[in-house]
Amino acid sequence: MKSIGTLLTILLCITMPYLCKADHITGGEMYYTYEGFFNGMHTYNVTLKFYMRCNSGRSFNNPTVVSIFDKASNSRVRDMNVTLTKQETIQISNPDPCITNPPLVCYEVGYYNFSLSLPSSISGYVLASQVNFRIAGINNLQPGYSQIGATYTAEIPGTGLVDNGPTNNSARFIGSDLVVVCANNNFAYSFAAEDKDGDRLRYSFCNAYRSGITAGGNSPSPTVNPPFQEVPYGGGFAGTNPLGTPTVNPNTGLISGIAPSEGAYVVTVCVEEIRNGRVIAVQRKDVQINIAPCQVAGAILDPEYQLCRDTKSISIVNRSTSSLIHTQDWFIENSTGQQIFASRAMALNHTFQDTGLYTIKLIINLNETCSDSTSALIRVYPGFKPDFTFSGICLNKPTVFRDASTAVYGSVNAWDWDFGDFANPNDIASSTNNPSYTYPSIGERVAQLIVGNSNGCVDTITKLVGIMDKPPINVSFDDTLICIKDNVQLQAEGTGTFSWAPAVTLTNANTSNPIASPKQNTLFIVTLNDNGCINQDTVLVRVTDKVALQVMGDSTVCQGDVIQLRCISDAFTYSWSPAATLNDASLASPSAVTFNTTTYSLTASIGSCSSTGQVTITPIPYPTISAGPDDRICYGTTTQLAAQTNGNSIKWSPAETLSNSNILNPIANPLSPTAYIAMATDNKGCPKPSYDTVLVDVIPDIAATAGRDTAVIIGQPLQLNASPGAVYIWSPGLGLSSTSISNPVATYEAPSDGIRYRLLIFNEEGCVDSAFITIKVFTTKPSVFVPTAFTPNGDSKNDLLRPIAVGIKSIEAFYVYNRWGQLVFSTTENGKGWDGKINGKLQPSSSYVWMVKATDYTGKSFIEKGTTTLIQ
Repeated sequence: MKSIGTLLTILLCITMPYLCKADHITGGEMYYTYEGFFNGMHTYNVTLKFYMRCNSGRSFNNPTVVSIFDKASNSRVRDMNVTLTKQETIQISNPDPCITNPPLVCYEVGYYNFSLSLPSSISGYVLASQVNFRIAGINNLQPGYSQIGATYTAEIPGTGLVDNGPTNNSARFIGSDLVVVCANNNFAYSFAAEDKDGDRLRYSFCNAYRSGITAGGNSPSPTVNPPFQEVPYGGGFAGTNPLGTPTVNPNTGLISGIAPSEGAYVVTVCVEEIRNGRVIAVQRKDVQINIAPCQVAGAILDPEYQLCRDTKSISIVNRSTSSLIHTQDWFIENSTGQQIFASRAMALNHTFQDTGLYTIKLIINLNETCSDSTSALIRVYPGFKPDFTFSGICLNKPTVFRDASTAVYGSVNAWDWDFGDFANPNDIASSTNNPSYTYPSIGERVAQLIVGNSNGCVDTITKLVGIMDKPPINVSFDDTLICIKDNVQLQAEGTGTFSWAPAVTLTNANTSNPIASPKQNTLFIVTLNDNGCINQDTVLVRVTDKVALQVMGDSTVCQGDVIQLRCISDAFTYSWSPAATLNDASLASPSAVTFNTTTYSLTASIGSCSSTGQVTITPIPYPTISAGPDDRICYGTTTQLAAQTNGNSIKWSPAETLSNSNILNPIANPLSPTAYIAMATDNKGCPKPSYDTVLVDVIPDIAATAGRDTAVIIGQPLQLNASPGAVYIWSPGLGLSSTSISNPVATYEAPSDGIRYRLLIFNEEGCVDSAFITIKVFTTKPSVFVPTAFTPNGDSKNDLLRPIAVGIKSIEAFYVYNRWGQLVFSTTENGKGWDGKINGKLQPSSSYVWMVKATDYTGKSFIEKGTTTLIQ
């Protein structure tokens, strides 16, 4: 039972046959054989081949159209309707089990065989046939061109290239189209061709042609006239690199390298037929290569490896990276078949001990299912260096190329030149060692030499050849001045024959570097003739009998400083003396450093003519300055700075802590270590100041403390505590256990309204600071005094309600309550009180109850309560 899709395809082909024409072609080519000369016409048997994927549901055009054009004028000669001669299916029926995820490779091939008779032509012919659409989704074209058309061509040379051009048999591609190419894997795809005439074949990637059919056209139609439009490549691809990095071997037509990502890619290979060093025809094969998501387990090597440059070491890896490869065995044999190396490693690394021809053998998966083997040649002949030179770069004049290649082993014996003139259909290749070529237009060309030697080494070198309408000429100078007594050598560079004019004052006027001896200003004209290609340039030689010189006036400089000597002159050379204090006595404006008054003499010369001049430089010493010795002072004290200078002014900085910053000996009162900088100036000729620095170190503040004022009762010992220091002096000594320690104990036998003690504390450097403490002595028992009234009006008098402890060791609690029994204040600190506010709001005048709980100095508990009045 046929599927719905198949039935739909059949129905469409019956009802709308134009939809089933050749609009999804995957490739094509055209070739011919020469049949003979009959009735004044050259007869050819021509074959046009189209490729289409199997089961596409479409058919080949029958008939299709082949157009013939004059190769020189691009004019149409005729259009021919040719019928489909044969159709066959080619496919890989048994996929290789050693390919993971193998794709279906199957094509329908349509053959159009026909006879073509043409008269002899000087320019030759181009045969062309076009199709409406390629396959959809081609990766290396710009988006939006997924089904662009195609044009396939063949060329018949004329007698203008070679006498027997019309009897040519075209090159015919013979490489298999049943090739599996796996994405991101090494691959090899042969576009090899054969030529019955024995012409040398040279292969290259080239641009694929699109069709000239307008959008919507479906019926076969004649090809548009040449030049044919190229397909729009995209994604970084081009006709010269349709697959990215893979390359085509110019000698074998083998495409090899690492395949790009999965998809379909347009690939066109051009093969040039070269006869007697001239390209007589270019044949093309254009296919869409399908790259599949697969991997091949194979032993894949390049056909040949060459160690012909500068090393005998080689590193080779299997070009297959399949996961089905488990082992790899490498062997190297010399030219007699003797094995010299073996390895079971993923890569072959070897250094050859001798030159010669060797064979590499690679076996993968030895004695396993997916076993494979291959071999390759290695030529070990280091020291082969390709090179060439060229001369003559003028338009329509011969450019001569000369091989400069060298070989340590063997001799250079093969040359294949490509002059890079691709826009010229008459570009002539050459296989001689020193060919010449005449470029028909200006511009840059990339000339290429493929060179070989007798040991089979082959290498390539390219160079940029710039073709100009006149030979380049370079003069070393275009304007110069000489002394009337002297001569000057003119200098020019270029390739060709030189001549200078006027020649009357020249010696060797027909060389690139004549000697000129003019007695007056002369404009010399140099002419360069490169095989009839001419260019000119000029050199002005001015003549003088004197040297203009103006030296700077005498000057002063601060002693030890650099001064630049200056002059105005048209001289070429300069000589200053004495030279010992100059950085370069041959400069027009050298730099001088002198400590003594010095007169410098200058001789300025133009050849034999010279002038002299002098300048005197007087060095003036900087003013002397001494800021004095460093000092160290106690915090809060002052010191007097003491500077000395022979200048007429002084200025200190920073000035903020100085009594006067413009005198020699200001008073300094810094509160932290300070570096004072003294700057001295004078008016003796050196305008620059001198500096010196003095450091005043400040010993940190002692910040003496003797404790808070307090009260005790008679007989209560009081422990005093001072801040740290080195020496202590208490006064008076009344009641103290010691007057020279930090923590004496005070004990009193009589009451006092207040004993005021003064404490002096000295540090290690002898700096002193003082503190005071007042002690009241009561005759009562230990008690806590609370005032009966307070006035919190902010006058700093009786503003707080606070407990005053006498003979008390500590206060455990002090509470204040309002008339409703609410707690309005509490503290455990002696002397801390209530300010009459609750939540920041001053309370009204009223009576309040207080209660205190404390411990006296003997350890007994003390509880007392009372009332107080808040007065506003």
